[in-house]
Amino acid sequence: MNYFVDNKGYYGEFGGAYIPEMLYPNIAELQAQYKAIMAEDSFQKEFNQLLKDYVGRPSPLYLAKNLSAKIGAQIYLKREDLNHTGAHKINNTIGQILLAERLGKTRIIAETGAGQHGVATATVCALRGLTCEVYMGEVDMARQAPNVARMKMLGAKVIPASSGSKTLKDATNEAMRDWINNPENTHYIIGSVVGPHPYPDLVAKFQRIISTETKLQLKGQTGRENPQFVIACVGGGSNAMGMFYDFIPNEEVQLIAVEAAGLGLNSGKSAATTALGKMGVLHGSKSILMQTEDGQVIEPHSISAGLDYPGIGPQHAHLFATGRAQYTAITDADAMQAGIELAQLEGIIPAIESAHALAQLHKMSFSKEDVVVVCLSGRGDKDMETYMNYLKD
Repeated sequence: MNYFVDNKGYYGEFGGAYIPEMLYPNIAELQAQYKAIMAEDSFQKEFNQLLKDYVGRPSPLYLAKNLSAKIGAQIYLKREDLNHTGAHKINNTIGQILLAERLGKTRIIAETGAGQHGVATATVCALRGLTCEVYMGEVDMARQAPNVARMKMLGAKVIPASSGSKTLKDATNEAMRDWINNPENTHYIIGSVVGPHPYPDLVAKFQRIISTETKLQLKGQTGRENPQFVIACVGGGSNAMGMFYDFIPNEEVQLIAVEAAGLGLNSGKSAATTALGKMGVLHGSKSILMQTEDGQVIEPHSISAGLDYPGIGPQHAHLFATGRAQYTAITDADAMQAGIELAQLEGIIPAIESAHALAQLHKMSFSKEDVVVVCLSGRGDKDMETYMNYLKD
């Protein structure tokens, strides 16, 4: 079974590039050049140097002893929250800004939900001196105000998306429209493993560093490269794909992707794509998405802005369809409790997105010898108002 992209841009029956004619030159240019550019020695040297000296990699693999004692397994946290800008998103934006420069692009656009990808994009644009415009839903701008302020301080223009649910899907729609109108000088830094081919593949390759490091760190700490379980939260799915990537070929490693159940799977307020969705096309690729009988996208809901998305990346759809990874869903309430638990057991405040992955630990049975790696995809600074409101209630 091949779990990775084929030469036509598909993962099994998912993937492809379903795009307006105006974008074909940009997508064709990316498809033709991304692998060769990323394979260049000079690209790899610059990418890895920036990951080390600017981002602060490798991020630690931390044995959470207090949490482990409570869960009854060896729980390791891959600390992507300790990266510069506070999340895994910077791995991808560093790679894509270097790619954009080599393609001769001078203007960068992005979409963002939780704001972490927007901050990471604004950061690398400031670093490299490129113009940056970030689309963000009005609802997300309100609940992620600290990240909006950070983007503006970094010199980015933050453009509100006021259509639909005013969240990540709508920000992505606006960014796509912008790119259609400015195809020649603009590169769109997509923040997740979604969009038309080659985006799911190139974003996954930039995020792969998470699992590559984890295998080396686990070998050093436990004498073995492979854990029994790898757990990560999934919206579009970039932190999960980075966390899974090097473990996918070893089918003894159980991969568990945690989506947002919102107020409950049957509440009408959920973002659990694999549980509620079916095959369709969204934002340029064929995947699984939540939609009505006549194909209209259903508005998602999650207390975490980064998981508030009605679809899932095509590689995730393929992992789900083939059974290589297990896809589960965690409610808002369980995620909030798990976030508070980690703060009070380990002194680490996780992003609410990451708290969904932590909550999954309580839904499983382990032996004390089991090694479990959870991707702590981001830190909770951006979510303090939401946490405080939850604690008040």
